Amino acid sequence: GFFYVIKRISSRKEFSVTKSPKRPRAHTLGELKKADYVPQTVKAEMRRNLIAKIRKNEDLFPGIIGYEETVIPQFENAILSGQDVIFLGERGQAKSRMIRGMINLLDEEIPAMAGCEINDNPYHPICKSCQEKLRTLGDRAETVWLGREKRYGEKLATPDVTIADLIGEVDPIKVAEGRYLSDELTIHYGLIPRTNRGIFAINELPDLSEKIQVGLFNIMEERDVQIRGYKIRLPLDVYIVASANPEDYTNRGRIITPLKDRYGSEIRTHYPRTLEAEIRIMDREYTRFDDDGEFHTQIPPYLKEVVAEISALARKSTEINQRSGVSVRVSICNYENVLSNALRRSIRLGEREVVPRISDLPYLAASTGGKIEFESLDEDRGESVIQKLISKAVLNAFNRHFPVQQFDDFLSKFRTGWSMEVSEGMKSSFYEEKAREVQPHASGIGGLLEALKKLQCESSPGMLASGLEFILEGLHLHRRLNKEEISGKSFYRI
Repeated sequence: GFFYVIKRISSRKEFSVTKSPKRPRAHTLGELKKADYVPQTVKAEMRRNLIAKIRKNEDLFPGIIGYEETVIPQFENAILSGQDVIFLGERGQAKSRMIRGMINLLDEEIPAMAGCEINDNPYHPICKSCQEKLRTLGDRAETVWLGREKRYGEKLATPDVTIADLIGEVDPIKVAEGRYLSDELTIHYGLIPRTNRGIFAINELPDLSEKIQVGLFNIMEERDVQIRGYKIRLPLDVYIVASANPEDYTNRGRIITPLKDRYGSEIRTHYPRTLEAEIRIMDREYTRFDDDGEFHTQIPPYLKEVVAEISALARKSTEINQRSGVSVRVSICNYENVLSNALRRSIRLGEREVVPRISDLPYLAASTGGKIEFESLDEDRGESVIQKLISKAVLNAFNRHFPVQQFDDFLSKFRTGWSMEVSEGMKSSFYEEKAREVQPHASGIGGLLEALKKLQCESSPGMLASGLEFILEGLHLHRRLNKEEISGKSFYRI
């Protein structure tokens, strides 16, 4: 039968690398001029590299799944238009990953003035110290080469963020050395100036206080800022990108209008719109360990559908707070937990084969409950909501695979008094023995084997056990079988 095998996977690169043309390494301004280096603004540089990627049909954000027809085209349009971008979306929608992936739109290296705190362009320095160097040394002024990683900065917006953190502050030591407060050389630069000629990201933008938002707007639009009452001119070349939750961003009073107007494109992210996309994300992101080769792990395709369906249903449930969202991390962590419970069972029972079953799903309460917010504060109510989501997900997956009438002959076996006991701690061989009790010539065997093959669960004892539990639970949810739970075991009978 066809099945997925978890393979040992070494660390993978999250993002591809766009290499700029090799240039001679100039170590002075004069050598740089001889090399015919032409500086560009950050937006022009990103635009040029994006055009090259599109021409080569390169994947702009490897590992980002489900945005190919929605978010990524909008982002490409914004970069081609030279617009600043803010990503709006609930938690767990890969906003931060997309922002960090923008680093690959920068050149591999660019030259800067040696010793400069704000990565000054050697041709047109903006800080006073570099301007003085250029005046005294001319073409002998030293240059260094900055890698793209050093041209990216990030800050999580919190109410306690200050102008000093982002823009800068007067350095009392420099003042003590004899400089005037109004002297630009007294400034200790903040994160944004230190990311000059690069990309600076602000996560959860609306959480910044209004005073900081005004300073941010000034640095983006007016290219000046006031520090301790002194107006400082800082014509920075910085691409500032931000992320925000739509609830906070659109709520009047959380963000000042001029700053909101400064962003050229507001791009809405979203959760996976198909089960296939959610499953691809789960397969890519779940945690793997080097000792997995000791076990033979198989994951029935139907079980992936069930785990993905739980999250999809949670995103529509009126009993869950949709403003906080249901992150894709719910699916990933649920996927990890159902696999780990199957592994725990195999270790206890001495089985090498690891196959998750329906009876493992109750353990998903731990990985689901902490990541979603319930409308009710009652803890027991929260557990019942999760159980309802699991049952509905199993039923939906069952209905995608089978018409319930397919099992009429199989159900006739139960009418003779036959019953089936299942448990998450039961050996796979027990399920094999029970399946043999449905004799080849007896009514029902044909429908059962056909169903197991359709589920791709006929290839091994562990897969058979998983498929059989799924069929039994589906028949119970269709009210064709009764289910009695006693001491961690479930009994299916008519």
